[in-house]
Amino acid sequence: MDKATSIFIGRGGDGPQCLELRRANRHGLIAGATGTGKTVTLQGIAEGFSRAGVPVFMADVKGDLAGMAMAGSPLSPQHAMWAARAQEIGYSDWAYADNPVVFWDLFGTQGHPVRTTISEMGPLLLARLMGLNEVQEGVLAIAFRVADEDGLLLLDLADLQAMLAYCAENAADLSARYGNVTRASVGAIQRQLLQLEAQGGDAFFGEPALDVTDLIGLDETGRGRINILAADKLMASPKLYATFLLWLLSELFETLPEVGDADKPKLVFFFDEAHLLFDEAPKALIDKIEQVVRLIRSKGVGVYFITQNPIDVPEDIAGQLGNRVQHGLRAFTPRDRSAIRAAAQTFRANPGVDVETAIIELKVGEALVSLLLPDGAPSPVERTLIKPPTSRVGPLTDKERAVMIATSLFAGRYDTPLNRVSAEEMLAARAGSAADAVARTQAEAETAKSQADAARAAAAQAKLDERSRAVAEREAQRAAAAQAKAEERARIAAAREAARPTILGKAVQSATRSASSSIGRQVANEIGRQIFGSTSRKRASSAGGVAGQLVRGILGGLFKAR
Repeated sequence: MDKATSIFIGRGGDGPQCLELRRANRHGLIAGATGTGKTVTLQGIAEGFSRAGVPVFMADVKGDLAGMAMAGSPLSPQHAMWAARAQEIGYSDWAYADNPVVFWDLFGTQGHPVRTTISEMGPLLLARLMGLNEVQEGVLAIAFRVADEDGLLLLDLADLQAMLAYCAENAADLSARYGNVTRASVGAIQRQLLQLEAQGGDAFFGEPALDVTDLIGLDETGRGRINILAADKLMASPKLYATFLLWLLSELFETLPEVGDADKPKLVFFFDEAHLLFDEAPKALIDKIEQVVRLIRSKGVGVYFITQNPIDVPEDIAGQLGNRVQHGLRAFTPRDRSAIRAAAQTFRANPGVDVETAIIELKVGEALVSLLLPDGAPSPVERTLIKPPTSRVGPLTDKERAVMIATSLFAGRYDTPLNRVSAEEMLAARAGSAADAVARTQAEAETAKSQADAARAAAAQAKLDERSRAVAEREAQRAAAAQAKAEERARIAAAREAARPTILGKAVQSATRSASSSIGRQVANEIGRQIFGSTSRKRASSAGGVAGQLVRGILGGLFKAR
């Protein structure tokens, strides 16, 4: 066993079982029923990688892996068992020691926050995570394209929701430019985003985004840092867990250069409770994980899945896992017996080991181990007693965790979220400007309408006034005419009245003249007869003429006086 090139796992019947560092990036599987020792095996292998200068990333589902930050204690309840096992397997340099641990948490409560942006995730990964069909995936790609062309940053879920709403509102225009965009497809994507948000996706997407190279580093003594992700809450959100895993592996694949077969991995991943990752996962997601697991090996990254039953891992992915540690299984159900037969068939046969029988008989801390040899071939399966850990087995106290986070190399780097102006704010401002323009247009239209109404009212009033004036003038003319007519009638009447005495006087005078002439003649004739007698008619007539004139003059004067 060469400590510089391998990691001691435990001792089998034929000697030490060691994981070759050159073959560690061929991935691996640790399986076994609850309580059979998987966590201790995981912890021991992770400690070995750290001491070999290989950074590690692991998901802490139950909270007990956090104890790796502290050295084990002779006062712990397990000390006697660990010491006895170390002696039994000949682990002479076993001693308690801590590890350089960094805590992370997607929710930011039990470690430094882990975030990424929507843009970094990209439409392809998001579409596969959400199980979108081809049409919906195309609409999502159009949303990303429009955001890129318009300079709209997609940082968090709110930005993507705002972008999708914008696409729905402008579906007709976008369809003419990029292809069919329907409100139904946009609505389907938005509903999937709401499910992701309900599982805590709003905490995962944002800034500052995690720089994946921060997961790859050594401490001051050359040990690889052990990055522990708090996953107790995360396991209740399987879609978010799958989102994180796929993003992280994809980001590493895009970031890291090709290294081929290096002397040791650049980084090793351990994903506990892997069945939660694959339960009800869409086939597109499983295919993507398989692709990443297959190709990321050339980047110097190893991926190890930890699960209760080996059949929990899809066959296409399980076929990529060269290093295997199988703890005990229990054959209580037909499915359990099928799992045992399946697990037995994955190991390279060893004439001295009946795998199907051994799997059922394994004690706590024992496992069937088959690791890749230096030449790349799997070793024959060995019944192996796993080495004891050097760090604490169990959780940290809240105070211990708080101290570790506060004194971390990354303290303050990711803790405070950023909220830059991005698509949501820019679209809202654009909508506000459009609303203001619409409001101004409406106000101008209302003003113009008011002015037109006022002009129409003024014109109507002027027309009414003109009609009233014309009516008043006609009435005045009629009144003046009536007045003139009345005055004319009054004048005529007055004239008639004035003329009446004259006419009467003339009539009277005429009558008087006639009467006076007649009377005068009669009187004169009478006077003549009296004076001259009846015998002298001629003289009497002449005297009567003179007397008549005198009498007529007197009578005329009387009538005039009247």
